[in-house]
Amino acid sequence: MSMPLSQLKVLDFSTLLPGPYATMMMADMGAQVLRVEAIGRDDLLKAFQPQHKGVSYAYLTLNRNKQAIALDLKQVEAVNIVKELIAEYDVVIEQFRPGVMTKLGLDYPTLKKINPKLIYCSITGYGQNSCYKNRAGHDINYLALSGLASFSGTQQTGPVLSGTQIADIAGGSHHAVMGILAAVIERGVSGKGQHLDVSMADAAFALNGMFGAGAVGADIDPQLGETALNGGCFYDYYQTSDNRYISVGSLEPKFAVSFFTHIGHSEWLARVASTDVNEQQALKQDIANVIAEQSLSYWQTLFEPLDACVEPVLTVSEAAKSQLMQERNMLVDVKSLAGDIVKQIAPAIKFSNTNSELPMCVTEPDGVYIKKLLQGFHYQATDVEQLLKNNVVK
Repeated sequence: MSMPLSQLKVLDFSTLLPGPYATMMMADMGAQVLRVEAIGRDDLLKAFQPQHKGVSYAYLTLNRNKQAIALDLKQVEAVNIVKELIAEYDVVIEQFRPGVMTKLGLDYPTLKKINPKLIYCSITGYGQNSCYKNRAGHDINYLALSGLASFSGTQQTGPVLSGTQIADIAGGSHHAVMGILAAVIERGVSGKGQHLDVSMADAAFALNGMFGAGAVGADIDPQLGETALNGGCFYDYYQTSDNRYISVGSLEPKFAVSFFTHIGHSEWLARVASTDVNEQQALKQDIANVIAEQSLSYWQTLFEPLDACVEPVLTVSEAAKSQLMQERNMLVDVKSLAGDIVKQIAPAIKFSNTNSELPMCVTEPDGVYIKKLLQGFHYQATDVEQLLKNNVVK
């Protein structure tokens, strides 16, 4: 059984996180992704820690199920190779600053002339046409400028860093994939491709859809530690006696009744309705004092059979070993660059009509593959050898 995107061919010029995560998702769904590396400039993601035989686990994860080719795009011959490929590819994804692909001669207007059906996705920090378009940025900056950071945290902590890159992934990667697949559907009707301008700052701003709605509609900004989900009520994390944490999300009345009853203070339920910030903080401190009296295993054992929205805060390795993730098949074996097997986090989307257990591997630019690829585009064997010799491709 073929995967849902098995007919989609993607040319990926991106590095680090947003673009590679997006093309990982598409490759996991069957897309034929060809990753274009720059000769002489390794993807910095390779150097992250921890590593498996000289390459980061993050790099191995984000680049699974993709083929690879290395090109020196400063050479005309390399640009011509891309133009040959474009005729048969559906999607280009890149995350250079605006103007870089134009300088290389690989911008959308140029490639559109070769392939009018091409869907060309540009992921940038601030978009193709803003006052910030040439400004450097990272996830933390996009979250800051979008307003999300302004109410993510409490009065005591101030804005807090997330354990994952929200603007990069939820903003850049996910919006890119949604946009590309929407454009593929539209192309099926119109027969035409288009340019997708994905700004991570835009997408982060759009993530304000719940508590930011009042700020845009009524100039009422959400404040640190004052909304129902950012520390303004008992919905929070609480430390146990062994310095672990539990999560308490018992917002609905029936869950709140169960929670307060089982921590031995059903009378505290009446305090939940108070709109006084100080009263809510006092309630949270009382809860914290109770939770701190017992270990994580105690609370885990107490709440495991209950429907109360109370769960232990697990480490990633604990989550990987948990019954939940095991039953959901959320681990997958992938053949690494060294040829051995590395366990990775599996794709989250489960398809009923396709085989999600196909072999996975990570590849690097390979001479045999490149020769076969280019000869498939009518390059003679002698021409390919010359391109390899001149370091145009490898």
